[in-house]
Amino acid sequence: MSTRYPCQTGEPTSDQGTSKSPRRKVVVKRLDEVDTLHDLFLNCLPAFGGGYLRRVYSILDEAIGAGCPLTVAVSGPVTVSGQHQVWLNPLIELGYVAYVSTTDAACYHDGHRSLDAYKDGPIHEVPIFTDDGALRDDRTIRVTDMAFDEDVLLHQDQFITAFFRRPELQRRMTGTEMRFLLGAYYAEQEQHNGVREGLLALCTRMAVPIFVGAPGDGSVFLNSMKLWAMAKAGLVPGHAFELDVHAEVFEACAYHYWGLFEHPVQSLATLVLGGGVPKNYNLQPEPALGQVLGIPDIRGYTFDVQIVSSPVTDGSLSSCPPSEAVTWGKVDRDTYTQTTESMQGDFSTYMPFIVKALLENRSRYARWAERMGEDALFEQHPKARGYLRPTAGYRLFDERDRLCATLLDRVRDNQAWLLETLEYPLARRS
Repeated sequence: MSTRYPCQTGEPTSDQGTSKSPRRKVVVKRLDEVDTLHDLFLNCLPAFGGGYLRRVYSILDEAIGAGCPLTVAVSGPVTVSGQHQVWLNPLIELGYVAYVSTTDAACYHDGHRSLDAYKDGPIHEVPIFTDDGALRDDRTIRVTDMAFDEDVLLHQDQFITAFFRRPELQRRMTGTEMRFLLGAYYAEQEQHNGVREGLLALCTRMAVPIFVGAPGDGSVFLNSMKLWAMAKAGLVPGHAFELDVHAEVFEACAYHYWGLFEHPVQSLATLVLGGGVPKNYNLQPEPALGQVLGIPDIRGYTFDVQIVSSPVTDGSLSSCPPSEAVTWGKVDRDTYTQTTESMQGDFSTYMPFIVKALLENRSRYARWAERMGEDALFEQHPKARGYLRPTAGYRLFDERDRLCATLLDRVRDNQAWLLETLEYPLARRS
């Protein structure tokens, strides 16, 4: 494992101080001495906020180079703002991402650009500090500095309602199944109207599962609620769609188990962007597997990098650093000092540059592989193997039934331990 700051260069000082870690001299390069974003990140961000960014990038680079499957938790209006098409989709298309955890709102707003009436672009920019009363009078919805006509929501609601009325939705299923189907409908709509591929359509195409830990908190589910209420009121035939939350949480656990025991690297990495439910959903498979199901030898993430806006002093889960997650078992305690970092900031500021650097790295390794052959490249540059893994990705959604069955077998194997956990002397008896 590399040292804490793999980007820093220079010889360690000898026998100075009492720290167990070797000292590293601060060595920098001038901007006119670097040719790539990778080199800039490693050598031109020596300290302070820049130092945090350097470590976040360096650890992500190490994780990808090691070949670790990457889970991504992303909060905030990433789709309404178009950020998914700027950097999130290109990151997923590299094939490194095992699954995504996000919000119901992100899934809902992902459909706006493909609506028939808004295929020329529904979103426009407004000042953050503006006259919101005037916007309301104009029936304009604002999300920070992004805005759109209120009718966009009404059209989107009709689309989602029509989706939920389809025959294949009239059963109990996990949220990952529902979003896989929604991605297919979004994809057809995007192709019909000639617009760029969205987040859900891409994840459906690449069989990347999408988890939403708070499915009732967003307008996709609100439209299912509408059909449920109409059925209860006798206005439409029965609405049979139902979310199987138990199976969805178990599915996430099955993917974590796959990463630890079936994937050749037997380690996982996570990229946390923003906080809230998506962050915790990415982190909870370890306690679910080890603490709750009692399955032995469960480990947390080997690599954990996060960019969050909450200050660590506010006590929220959104702000807590990976080192705190070590105490819960969610992050590997044996590697966290070298392989984790948390940076307070707005991820929309940094992720375009980070992902661009990763794209450049892969392209550079691909060129070198053509020139010198993969065997020689991997021997000389071991990280190239992780970067050049197949772009088809892991297609975990295609493997979900098998992986869930494997985990169920482990649950059966742990029968004795589990049965001992069923009783507690409750003070209330009735």
